[in-house]
Amino acid sequence: MYIHGTVPSMFRRTKGKVFVGLSGGVDSAVSAALLQQQGYDVTGVFIRIALPGYPCSAGADRIDAMRVAAHLKIPFLEIDLSEEYRKQVFKTAIGEFTHGRTPNPDTLCNREIKFGAFFDFAMEYGADFVATGHYAQTKDGLLYAGKDPSKDQSYFLWMVRKEILEKTMFPVGNLEKTEVRKLADTFGLPNARRKDSQGLCFLGDISIEDMLHKELAPVPGDVLSEDGEVIGRHDGAPLYTLGQRHGFVLASQSPDTKAHFVIEKDVEFNTITVSTERFPKGVTKTEVSLIETNWIGELQTSSDFVAQYRYHQTLIPAEIVGESQVVLQQPHYMPLGQSLVLYTKEGRCLGGGIVDKSALIS
Repeated sequence: MYIHGTVPSMFRRTKGKVFVGLSGGVDSAVSAALLQQQGYDVTGVFIRIALPGYPCSAGADRIDAMRVAAHLKIPFLEIDLSEEYRKQVFKTAIGEFTHGRTPNPDTLCNREIKFGAFFDFAMEYGADFVATGHYAQTKDGLLYAGKDPSKDQSYFLWMVRKEILEKTMFPVGNLEKTEVRKLADTFGLPNARRKDSQGLCFLGDISIEDMLHKELAPVPGDVLSEDGEVIGRHDGAPLYTLGQRHGFVLASQSPDTKAHFVIEKDVEFNTITVSTERFPKGVTKTEVSLIETNWIGELQTSSDFVAQYRYHQTLIPAEIVGESQVVLQQPHYMPLGQSLVLYTKEGRCLGGGIVDKSALIS
């Protein structure tokens, strides 16, 4: 990690000192402006991440972040966390994909970078709080979904510990995206018309599939029937998740061919197994074992919760039966390595864990 800029030695005593992660985007810029308006002593911090061989928007993003800081007349710092990201997020994720699991790089990034290395840096240099442009909400160290359901990012924040959330602010979490855009105009922010970023956290406009093709160089392999018969070809076993119904070619495929679902994959032998039956007959639930759990607040075992294992997925009725055991009240193929996140029906994110085992049950 290196730091560029002058860390303010004197702060005007106000509501508190806040280091805001300025990404160059509209959400973080509006967050900084709102906190300043509310009487906080705000410092903008640009987190630089650059990986060899990947698109790097850090130069343009940094300029936009600097322009926002200059417009708001707040101190501006830059820290380079490229090496931390490479070791703790990128290499970890690639290792999981190599072994046929499905990690979530953005969730890892929040734990290790934004609310790990950046948070530690902010506290070391005298901040009382950190803030980002995430669409989520906190209260007393508890995490809640953002007001705008189309933008809610609480799913990616389940790994953040309660003691860190107690010192974290999400100023736009109680706003709709349209309101944030209007505020950007009201504050006269220089990046008010900037489009939302897409793709993986810090890596720019690149998808997970693009990343896997580059890093794993997947080799085409056989598609198998439930009886073990070769019935088609696929692009490489690590690219597929259980329950997927596209991305492979069947030898006898025609307009009348029934949909086939991936029900098993074998990375060692580079095969996937498909079936026209999405789930075995009689299956009604999914039993899930979790590792690396992080429960935000006191954990209560109950059947009155909902869960999701993909971003923006329809919430699934769920029962927490123990520290690391959850039962989904519907059948689902759970990608091992993926994040399973639990919520109350009122929208409080309870935390979650990483799927280690799952079984379809009656």
